[in-house]
Amino acid sequence: MDAKTVAPQIRLVRNTPVYWRVTFNNAPLNVMGPEMVRQFQATIAAIEADESVRVVVFDSAVEDFFLNHSDFMAPLEEMTSMPPGPTGLPPWPDFLVRLTRAPVVSIALIRGRATGNGSELLLSCDMSFAGKEKTIISQWEVGVGMVAGGGPMARLPSLIGRNRAMEVLLSSEDLSADQAEAYGYINRALPDAELDDYVEALATRISGFDKWAIGQTKRLVNASLPPDVELGAGWDACIASLGRPAAQDGIKALTAKGFQKPGDVETRLGFHLGELAR
Repeated sequence: MDAKTVAPQIRLVRNTPVYWRVTFNNAPLNVMGPEMVRQFQATIAAIEADESVRVVVFDSAVEDFFLNHSDFMAPLEEMTSMPPGPTGLPPWPDFLVRLTRAPVVSIALIRGRATGNGSELLLSCDMSFAGKEKTIISQWEVGVGMVAGGGPMARLPSLIGRNRAMEVLLSSEDLSADQAEAYGYINRALPDAELDDYVEALATRISGFDKWAIGQTKRLVNASLPPDVELGAGWDACIASLGRPAAQDGIKALTAKGFQKPGDVETRLGFHLGELAR
């Protein structure tokens, strides 16, 4: 990534050699376009290449938005023309798979909306903690005629159960942090004033442990995961869904209401999807 020519949408800070922070910073809404995907690829390459790092915390610098849905104003071919990553998967599912498989502990610190890609990111992390006051988690895609592209169909059922996964995916409704905790979607919902200190203490504690033991434990726990290829199948279904008139009409109608602009549609996306369905 050339910082002289491309604005950084993801900031990687090495707090210590063993504990890093990755911060999303694409104001005002933290939508994920092709450039952010390229920066995700650079980020995971840096994590994989470093022999010292043991813990990476993902957070956001954008108020009210952890990580949002994709950028629907960007030409789709900019995303689909990107070469596959080292796993053979397209760049976004490739990043998610590599993050889950890396011998490094990944922790999502969620404050604000984790919509679509944000939910897929937290599902790929090893742990996730969310602020009670502002966090909203959403797999919204079915509500606009799409299929999600980052693997929640593969990963949610084993995490929260098949029926609850169906509820989350097919209702396209917004979930509060408390609901997500009750379902097992996240590790814990914490009062906002306690969130940073809790994650900082946990990340610092784990970063002091032996990296080989961390990596081997994670590898063995990961045996319970669905095959990585299932994320690729989800991506293919997502791209196919975007070519259907139902999705094109749904996105057009949502955009007419103010989608992808600061305002009520982005902050209450679940409500406005329900209004479209009427």
